Amino acid sequence: MADPKGFLTTPRREWPRRPVEERVRDWDEVHVPGALLPLIGPQADRCMDCGVPFCHEACPLGNLIPDWNDLVSRADWRAAAERLHATNNFPEFTGRLCPAPCEAGCVLAINQPAVTIKNVECAIADRAWEEGFAPPAPPDRLSGRTVAVIGSGPTGLAAAQQLTRAGHTVAVYERDDRLGGLMRYGIPAFKMEKHHLERRVEQMRSEGTKFRTSTTVGRDVDAAELRSRYDALVIATGATAWRELTVPGRELEGIHQAMEYLPLANRVCEGDLESSPLSAAGRHVVIVGGGDTGADCLGTAVREGAASVTQLDIYRRPGAERDEEAEPWPTYPKLYRLSPAHEEARDLRTAPSADAEGDARVFAASTLRFVGDGGGRVRALHLVEVDAGRRPVPGTERTLPADFVLLALGFSGPDQEDGLIAQLGVGLEPRGTIARDAGFGTDVRGVFAAGDAARGQSLIVWAIAEGRAVAAAVDRYLTGVPSRLPAPVGPYDRPMTV
Repeated sequence: MADPKGFLTTPRREWPRRPVEERVRDWDEVHVPGALLPLIGPQADRCMDCGVPFCHEACPLGNLIPDWNDLVSRADWRAAAERLHATNNFPEFTGRLCPAPCEAGCVLAINQPAVTIKNVECAIADRAWEEGFAPPAPPDRLSGRTVAVIGSGPTGLAAAQQLTRAGHTVAVYERDDRLGGLMRYGIPAFKMEKHHLERRVEQMRSEGTKFRTSTTVGRDVDAAELRSRYDALVIATGATAWRELTVPGRELEGIHQAMEYLPLANRVCEGDLESSPLSAAGRHVVIVGGGDTGADCLGTAVREGAASVTQLDIYRRPGAERDEEAEPWPTYPKLYRLSPAHEEARDLRTAPSADAEGDARVFAASTLRFVGDGGGRVRALHLVEVDAGRRPVPGTERTLPADFVLLALGFSGPDQEDGLIAQLGVGLEPRGTIARDAGFGTDVRGVFAAGDAARGQSLIVWAIAEGRAVAAAVDRYLTGVPSRLPAPVGPYDRPMTV
């Protein structure tokens, strides 16, 4: 450790955000450009270089966090970038989008604010690009084996890059017109600008990975025929089958799924559309769902100029401190957190009916029904407060004005309407995800499954870890010998819990 007393003398300081009134007028990332780098050295000094670093265990990638903290503290950016990329293909993605379970597992977090691991990671990744420390790494020779990867989200891209670097010829099939999956059309630009994604894709092209966009496997290309053309196939389509809300009035016009809404806003930012056909401008918006996707909808609606925005969360409001009995260290605790979108809603007072802090969220709220006008369009949402068991509390029913409703209830598994699952004949788990064995293989020889399509809805850091792990499994299948590629997780591994 560069500074043995850093954790005692230096307080935690995070990457500052731009003023709310400024950032809601554009789609740029919310943080102050250039303000992170001056903070990082002292923040890296706070790392205690623990003998047993639980941040390793909390991160499914096994990131070598104390190593690159020490190197950043010594301003050895090249070595820090090498240690960071040794375990993570896309640290500039996770440094912006991951909720940082590593920080929950930081030993310092037992009784102090954790090391700003996520910020340090992002700073190293950005510095690596600026200084040319992340050049393409094409293989020395080709194996003669071919692999098709279906899906270009973080799992598919990680698997493709690992397999390409191992010498296999890899083609990635993506149904959208641009690469990136949810990182492209689900995650708003104010959370991650798309040039970070473009830069990695160009790196992968330079290494030899091939990309086929606007190609839906199962419709444009028969999945069984595709399998016959390649030595192995990886399904990394994500969990795109959204959950529904079956309450009276769901059929009314003006009620949309979050993933019908967010891609259109992203296409406006890409320049494909002048304005979104599902814009929230001037409307009273209610978002049903308290997770990250709901927060993405919130920030997007604020930027589009909604008249009001309210977000409903069925869970009770969590506390500000870890519950040591229910969620002891080093597990990831459910805490009251103020995302940039919630901060914006609070400062702009978008939802006068929300809880005391006014950050647009109404906790412990369950939707009872929607009510429309005479023309069949939604005009109001009836909700009721629920207890810890999600049972309605008598006498708490109330009504919110709502002429634009977004459902952000999560995803249940891969979309089966495109024919991919049926054409390949792979089996499914009872919950709708793809069944696989301990080696990521499906019940069809040579077909592997990874990421949310098999694991279920999860975090970006787990998606990348699964991509790296399935690449090792495919490499072993193709070569017949133990793979030299890292396999950070197994298909049955799960986050640390009590």
